[in-house]
Formats: sequence, structure tokens, C-alpha cells
Amino acid sequence: MNPQEPEQRALFFLRPPVWAHAPSSIPYYQQARAHPSVRSFLLAAFLFLLTLGTCLIAGAHFAAAYAHNRAASFDAFFESFRLAYKHPAFLLTGVPFALTLLAILLAHELGHYFACRYHHIRSSYPFFIPAPTLIGTFGAFILIRSPIHSPRTLFDVGASGPLVGFLVALPALAYGVLHARIVPTLSYDNSADVVFGVPLALRLVGAILQPNAHAGDLLLHPVGRAAWVGLFATALNLLPVGQLDGGHIVRSMSPRVHRWISLLLPLVLLPLGYFQWQGWYFWAMLLIGLRFFPMVPIYDPVPLDPNRRFGAFLALVVLVLCFTPAPLLIPN
Repeated sequence: MNPQEPEQRALFFLRPPVWAHAPSSIPYYQQARAHPSVRSFLLAAFLFLLTLGTCLIAGAHFAAAYAHNRAASFDAFFESFRLAYKHPAFLLTGVPFALTLLAILLAHELGHYFACRYHHIRSSYPFFIPAPTLIGTFGAFILIRSPIHSPRTLFDVGASGPLVGFLVALPALAYGVLHARIVPTLSYDNSADVVFGVPLALRLVGAILQPNAHAGDLLLHPVGRAAWVGLFATALNLLPVGQLDGGHIVRSMSPRVHRWISLLLPLVLLPLGYFQWQGWYFWAMLLIGLRFFPMVPIYDPVPLDPNRRFGAFLALVVLVLCFTPAPLLIPN
């Protein structure tokens, strides 16, 4: 008999489920403990190198903007591709941003990976997604190929990624703030196509390390800008809906509450998109679409222990610290 097992996608930004068959000739416990294949490792390494390249270009753009006391500009970003082609040494300026961002993404996915290993769940190595975007990537993900039937296991797998990623991003943010340049006219710089929002974590770190400057006037060092990207991605992952990490956490505590939040949160994002950031329209539609994907039933009725409930509270705190209603602004 070939039992059909769900394959869940532990994606840095999104986790739609897929279905896969587990070989009946291998006991389930050995399947869960087996390491991913060499081919999977080679693919993961190849995607990592590609993502390193696109992140180096993005980082070189942020380094140039930082050196000239300017905010991000799409024109300067596309110019970075030309400079990287003609002068490859130009990419070295992007190393601080690229390595910091990849470290945050890798820490996030390894949190999921080792939680899976601890609970004997089959999973792939982390796969990075290269992209010629302003930040150089669409994130990273792992593939989970075993069902998760216990609330405690669901919590551990869901919460481990964003919590570990946040712990790596926080010191990078502190470094970026400590070496930030104060540019009071940054929000009105005509050369800026994009002005990044200010999450609560940045405000708090700025108040401690740069007490005489407004958080919105801080032009972050590229290391700090990579940390900002990590915080933004963490906030998206911790949205308590669907099969995002936050959704797994809420579902591990109460499937009923998870269903209601998954229904209502996309409706909340629609007015937020109108008044704050139009990108929330996309996320609202995406979260609505997740409702059409089936989720693995949880058969184990054992509730979360007090330590995991406290971990859920910490995840909520991290979401509040990382979330910003208007993450990206386009100056008029």
C-alpha cells in the first residue's frame, strides 16, 4: 500500500501545499530521518550562488546610495547591472548587504530544517530564489515531505524559522543604525524612487543608538538595510493566516481561531492597501487564494505546553516589532 502523504512547502514568503507519494518500501521513521539527496544539495548550492550574485548587485546599489547620502533609486539600481558587467570589482561593495541578507534568510530556513530533523520530518535543504529585484531575491524555502499531525510539532516547525531569523537580524540592524547617516531631507530627496518604512524595531534601536536623530532620517548602512529586509520578510511570514509561519503558530493553538483569522485578515489588508501601501492588495488576494489549498488534519489532541505558549507570545511580539503599515513609499 502506498499511503499518500502531504508535501508542505515551507517558503520564506509563501507556503502552498503540494502532494507527493512516499515509497512504501522504506519505513516511515527512516524516511523522516533520511538526509536529502546529493542532487537536492547541488541544486540548493546552485540557487544559493545565483542568489548571491543578484544580492551582490542589489547590495552594490545600496552601498553607492549610502556613500552619496541618497535613498534607493530604480535608475541607480539598473545602472548597477551595467557597472557590474563593465567593472566586476564593483560587486565587492555589495558584499556587506548580500552576506547579511543571505545569513538572515539561511538562519530562518535552517530553523525550519532543524526543527524538522528534531521531529523526524522529511525536508529538503533550503532553496534560495534569485531575482533581479531591488533586494536581489524573492526569499528562500524548504520542502516538507512528511505530514505534521501534532500541534506541538506544527508550532516548533512554524515558529523556529522567524524567531531564529529575527535573532540574526537584530544585531545586524543595530550595526546598521550605529553606522547610519542622518539625512533630514531623505524623505524629500527627488532622486529617491523608494523610501523605506520604519518598523517599531528600527524606532527602538534608533532611540537607543541614535537618540538625537529621528528614525525616519536615518540612512541605514547596507548591513542595516539587509536587516530591514529581513524584518519585513519576518513580518510577512508571521501574519497569522493560512499556511504562513504565523498561521501554523495560531493553528497549533486553536484551529477555530485560525479559520476565523484566515477569513478576516485579508479583508483587513484591503483598506490598509488603500490608505498605506498598495502592495497589501496583492497580499490580500494571495491570502484569499491560500484558503483553496487543503491543510493536513491534526490528529493529536495534546495542546501546547506553557513554554510553547510563551513562544507564541514571543512570536506575536516579533510580529509587532517587524510590521510596518507602509513598508515602501513612492515620493511624489
